[in-house]
Amino acid sequence: MTMTLTERAATQIRRQLDKRGAGIALRIGVKKVGCTGLTHTFELADEVRPGEHSFVSHGTQLLVDAESLVFLDGSHIDFVTEGLTQRFKFDNPNVDSECGCGESFNVKKPSAAAVADTLAGTPKEPS
Repeated sequence: MTMTLTERAATQIRRQLDKRGAGIALRIGVKKVGCTGLTHTFELADEVRPGEHSFVSHGTQLLVDAESLVFLDGSHIDFVTEGLTQRFKFDNPNVDSECGCGESFNVKKPSAAAVADTLAGTPKEPS
């Protein structure tokens, strides 16, 4: 299981942590909402919570809970400027469809074994 950042995304996370004056990572998750089903959640984190997975990319730490990792595994995250909007942009191999506004997404149905392994904290490599 993995998640990676571009250098731009890592730099933006470090800027936000520096601006806040505290914190160790960006916590990313998903929640049910929107016209397609799921949306990303973001929170600057001061500690690693029990059961969270930690990923380091370009010297910047990401934290993801086990339930969200089922939907986010393999994601590559960039920080982009589109017109006057700046945002994190996910290249997520698990996405099946996205809504027209870009706020929510739907994922391919994960296998029951993958979900069970992730929730148990023992993800297995694909065979």
